[in-house]
Amino acid sequence: MTVFDKSERLIWAGQGAAYAGSFAKLCAYAVPQLLDAAEVGPGSRVLDVGTGPGTVAAAACARGATVTAVDAEPTMVELAMQAAPAADVRVAALPRLPFTDGEFDAVVANFVLNHVGRPKMALAELRRVVRPNGWIALTIWAVPPAAGQTLIGRAIQAAGAVRPPHLPAGLAPDDDFPRDDSGLTGLMDAAGLSEAVCETLRWDHHASADEWWSGPASGVAFGGQLVQSQTPRIRAEIKRHFDLFSAEFAGEDGLLRLPHAALLARARR
Repeated sequence: MTVFDKSERLIWAGQGAAYAGSFAKLCAYAVPQLLDAAEVGPGSRVLDVGTGPGTVAAAACARGATVTAVDAEPTMVELAMQAAPAADVRVAALPRLPFTDGEFDAVVANFVLNHVGRPKMALAELRRVVRPNGWIALTIWAVPPAAGQTLIGRAIQAAGAVRPPHLPAGLAPDDDFPRDDSGLTGLMDAAGLSEAVCETLRWDHHASADEWWSGPASGVAFGGQLVQSQTPRIRAEIKRHFDLFSAEFAGEDGLLRLPHAALLARARR
């Protein structure tokens, strides 16, 4: 386990409910396209890696698939069990999964690869557990990010927040890859996958300012941990800038309209 992986475990510890009430709705947008890309349908044996609160697992079950779902965080697993009672949900994490070679017809990972320290190794493990010619489909956030993705980060930067030592700067240079179409398909090729293709998903996420702020205020994800680690004065400044910048995205109904962009890729074993 890398330093990055260890930090991710700490960042997400106990955050299941807070994530479900904030950013989970955002990540749910890509689920139908993700399952389509993996050709998930009735009778498919599907592994959902990094299931979070079980959104993907529940949607795959609704398609008639036989679903196994894993997550590294126990509070996420508890929520996933409730969301997808027909699925086999358990605690497990990349880069080592407790399954036999070729056990699944399809493997999906919704916004998971951005949370692992060695993405190529993680993809190789996904390749191991899918059957020959089976599909692996995944999503990650695109770089450069869309305007809505930068709102919280802009507020943090404008307030002069300082990164605490327990939050790593990012992946080791040898493990990182460009977060664009060619970078992601190239990573899949390097992991031994074939027929890799990638597309960009773009959408406006609608949320109230209070809902969107609840994530970082509760310490969810890297940004939330960064917010919580600041002094009370800096935290207040972050919130002030968040309120100021949020006005740029406000709609007539009072909700924020936050543009987002993600990469959706698939490849075969």
